[in-house]
Amino acid sequence: MPTLQTEPSPELNSRTDAAGPSYQSQFHQRWEGLRDPHVRALAWLLEAPDLLDAHAARWIGRIATLGPLSDMDVTWLHTLDRNPRALYALINAQPSARLGRYAEKLLTFYLRETGRLIAHNVQVRNGPNDTIGEFDFLVHDERHTGAVHWEFATKFYLLESHQAQMQADAFVGPNLADSLGAKMDKIMQQQLKLAEHPAAAQYLSQPVTQAQALVKGWLFYRDAVAAMSLPPGLGIAAGHCHGFWCELSALDLSLARHYLVLPRLEWLAPARAPVASALSADQLHESVSHSFAETLAPVMIAVCDRHGDVVLERQRGFIVPDDWREKAAQRVQHAVVKY
Repeated sequence: MPTLQTEPSPELNSRTDAAGPSYQSQFHQRWEGLRDPHVRALAWLLEAPDLLDAHAARWIGRIATLGPLSDMDVTWLHTLDRNPRALYALINAQPSARLGRYAEKLLTFYLRETGRLIAHNVQVRNGPNDTIGEFDFLVHDERHTGAVHWEFATKFYLLESHQAQMQADAFVGPNLADSLGAKMDKIMQQQLKLAEHPAAAQYLSQPVTQAQALVKGWLFYRDAVAAMSLPPGLGIAAGHCHGFWCELSALDLSLARHYLVLPRLEWLAPARAPVASALSADQLHESVSHSFAETLAPVMIAVCDRHGDVVLERQRGFIVPDDWREKAAQRVQHAVVKY
C-alpha cells in the first residue's frame, strides 16, 4: 500500500493564491445562498467559464456561449432554490446515471423556463430504420427569425503530460475512451452539419440559421503550471475550470483535513456537503484503495475546507490507478499515428 505523504507536493498544491481567488472560492461566494444541489449544479452550468475559447480561430465562430447571467436570472435561481419541485420533476423523469444526460436536463429546464427553447433531442431519420443524427437543442436566435442548433457537451479531460507536441488529443477522458480532439472533430465535422442533410427539413419548424457547440467542463493537469501555459492554437479558454490528477501514492494528504469522493452526478459544481459526510485523509486513502480493488476507474475527489457545519470544495482532482499514465500515453500515441 502506498504511504501517505507528509510533505507538501509542489505539483498538487495548486491553490491559486498567487493568481487570485480560485474558481471554487468565487463560486462559493457568488452562490452562497443556494442550498439545493441541483440548483447549484444549474448555476454552475449557466455561469461556469466556457471550456473552449469562442474567439479562437480554430473553431471558426462555431462555439456557443451563454454569456453573463442577468439580474433576473440570478433572482430566478434563488427563487428556484427555495422551491425546486419543477426542476426535480424533470430530473426524476426517466432517471439516468449518465452525467451528460443530467446536464442536458438542467439546461433544458433553464431554456424552457426562459422561453428560449424550441425543441431538444430531435432525431432525424431517413426512413424508419436509418437514424441520421439528433439535434441536441434548437433555440431561438436573437431576432426570433430562425433556430440555432446547439450541440451540448459537458466534458472532463486529463492532460497526458508527456506529450511532446501539445494537441487536443493529449487531453483524454478518465476512462481513456475519448479525447478532446476526437470529441470536437466529431462535433465540428459531423454533428453541426446535421441541418444540411436533406432529411432534416421535415423535422424543423424553423430554418437553422447557425450551428454551434456549447461545451462546459473541467480539465485536469498533473503539473499545475500547464493549465496556465496552453498554446492558443488549442482553442481552450484561458479561464476554464481546472484541477489536478495523480496516482494515489502521489497524493499530498496534508492538503486538508476534509475530503469528499464525488459521485459522477456531482462532478459539475464545486462541492458543498455536511461535515459529517466528509472523509479524513486516512478514510479517503482507504476509500480510493477499495474503489481500485473493485474497478480501475479514476476517482474524483474534492479537497475541502470546513465552514461551520459544512465543507466547501477548495480544489478537485482525479486519483488514477498506477498504470493509468502509461495507458493514457499509449492512447495518445495511437491517436497521433491515426491522424
